[in-house]
Amino acid sequence: MSKNQVLFERAQRTIPGGVNSPVRAFRSVGGTPRFIERAEGAYFWDADGKRYIDYIGSWGPMILGHVHPEVLDAVQRVLANGFSFGAPTEAEIEIAEEICKLVPSIEQVRMVSSGTEATMSALRLARGFTNRSRIIKFEGCYHGHADSLLVKAGSGLLTFGNPTSAGVPADIAKHTTVLEYNNVEQLDEAFRAFGSEIASVIVEPVAGNMNLVRATPEFLNALRERCSEYGAVLIFDEVMCGFRVALGGAQEVYGIKPDLTCLGKVIGGGMPAAAFGGRRDIMAHLAPLGGVYQAGTLSGNPIAVAAGLKTLQLIQRRGFYDDLAKQTRKLVDGLTAAAREAKVPFSADSIGGMFGLYFMDSVPGSFAQIQQGDTKRFNAFFHAMLDAGVYFAPSAFEAGFVSSAHDDAVIDATIDAARRAFASLAA
Repeated sequence: MSKNQVLFERAQRTIPGGVNSPVRAFRSVGGTPRFIERAEGAYFWDADGKRYIDYIGSWGPMILGHVHPEVLDAVQRVLANGFSFGAPTEAEIEIAEEICKLVPSIEQVRMVSSGTEATMSALRLARGFTNRSRIIKFEGCYHGHADSLLVKAGSGLLTFGNPTSAGVPADIAKHTTVLEYNNVEQLDEAFRAFGSEIASVIVEPVAGNMNLVRATPEFLNALRERCSEYGAVLIFDEVMCGFRVALGGAQEVYGIKPDLTCLGKVIGGGMPAAAFGGRRDIMAHLAPLGGVYQAGTLSGNPIAVAAGLKTLQLIQRRGFYDDLAKQTRKLVDGLTAAAREAKVPFSADSIGGMFGLYFMDSVPGSFAQIQQGDTKRFNAFFHAMLDAGVYFAPSAFEAGFVSSAHDDAVIDATIDAARRAFASLAA
């Protein structure tokens, strides 16, 4: 029995499902999760000593690759001064100034410890600012596991949303309206029906949690226009795509200014850090200035801030995003060509350092379209690539990530492995 199997059996005795986040359990693809012991650059190694090319990058943060020497040095230098203080530090000011500089829509920012905490707090702030209760989200967008956000669409626009998790009261779910991603007509209908009740619309401008799905410019422009018209707060959840698709995030790519933005992943450099921020007049409603309460013992933790700040500084180097996008595009083009050679229905897309793989003929634009993909074929592909030492997300409904450490040799090795994997699917 492999060490991975031994560890998984042991883990299940004391940890629900053997994992501390569900997708790690390999339930959707089958097989035994890999327990990782170390990582460096574009690779990590499991408990059996096998090396993998890593395309999850801790689900996005490792944009510089694992154990980048300058990030490591920044963390080591602050470690000797203490792990956590529960009091302000100068470094918190520095990372706040850096975020506000790089994302112009953010005039003030509050640090937190996770993406869920960021979105949950941003929604509470939007409700406190508007004195309204209803929020709009979109099917397939994941904004963390707060109660208001674990809701799927009802049977029709005017029906209550339905909780997607046990433990979410119907009385909370009824304040969330769930619409189809990229559907402008449905958005307009919702604002006509509920406009005066809507506190906020929250959206992933580049979705990564139903796989990679881009918002259309028309959709995001409609969101901006309707929120402005009806006085609702537009929240861009850029926890995943922020600093991943461009230095200024998806809002830079689309040229749209949200009222609030949620950030995470990259801004922690692999450490637990996230943030929400935006218009100064909205942020002024947060305690201690205003009546919207939010607090966190580890918010602005000095170790996480050190890793995040150094990461934000390094990604500003000239040509960084051009090179990152080029390597990501090389990957998806190579995979698409390999699938075409094997005559396997497949498509792929990328933006910046994010990519999506779809076992279907065309790139999807909604969750309903994503669900039409061939998950059985994806699962077979996933395991063929895993056997070949390439670790993609263990789910057909997750985006992938490329780092600056994924050089030509790494990408070429991935494409070579994919040729063999696609050929086995066609056999």
